[in-house]
Amino acid sequence: MKRFENKVVIVTGASRNTGVEIADLFIREGAKVCTSGSTLESTQNGANELRLRGLDGFISVPCDIGNEADVKALFAKVMETYGRVDVLVNNACDQGIGGTFEELTSDDFFKVIKTNLLGCFQMCQNAVKIMLKQESKGVIVNLGSNVSMRAIKNRTAYVASKGGIDALTRSMAVDLAPKGIRINEVAPGYIYTQRWDVLPEDVKTRRRNNIPLRKEASGKDIADVVAFLASDSSKNICGERIVVDGGCSAQHMPTDIDF
Repeated sequence: MKRFENKVVIVTGASRNTGVEIADLFIREGAKVCTSGSTLESTQNGANELRLRGLDGFISVPCDIGNEADVKALFAKVMETYGRVDVLVNNACDQGIGGTFEELTSDDFFKVIKTNLLGCFQMCQNAVKIMLKQESKGVIVNLGSNVSMRAIKNRTAYVASKGGIDALTRSMAVDLAPKGIRINEVAPGYIYTQRWDVLPEDVKTRRRNNIPLRKEASGKDIADVVAFLASDSSKNICGERIVVDGGCSAQHMPTDIDF
């Protein structure tokens, strides 16, 4: 028996990399999946990648999760197609790359917050309103980051948004656990994505040497933990933040710091 046989799962940010791997795992595990990207093109790109892997039986709906109308339209399509929502995976993210703190404008800051925090909230609230009407309720897994506890430079909006997801996850868990809905978070560190393909080899080597396990996560590594938290194997885990960063958060200083 597959873990998510006939469960309805929504995966945002499923246009490439980790989002595609998460959708891939749920589809292979028997779920009825709705994938989403922020634009029609990105959504189609993710869907095409899944089909190239021989996967089908899913739907794809473009959705800018920071846009309330888009979010409502996505859930309307899922309900029209499947009639329920069992698992929501909030993977969509604005990386907020570029600029120092003093250069960051209010518009720049809010753009990241709008997607990463407001978008996560809007997706969760729409899912919860459906789940509360279901006998089996449901599960939500939010994607955070290890930077919410160990900040990186020149990424204030991103770091702040991920700190907000930590707090949002805890708050939702306290409010919704008594009503039968579990909320948890996966907080990755380095993940191998297409951005790594353009990095010089010495930069990649230095990054890996500063990870205690000496290896960045793959998208599948993250997908495995997401699926665990969405499954009955974690049925007594609620309000938790599971860090998947190869041990980076456990160490005081990276290996190459001379102290």
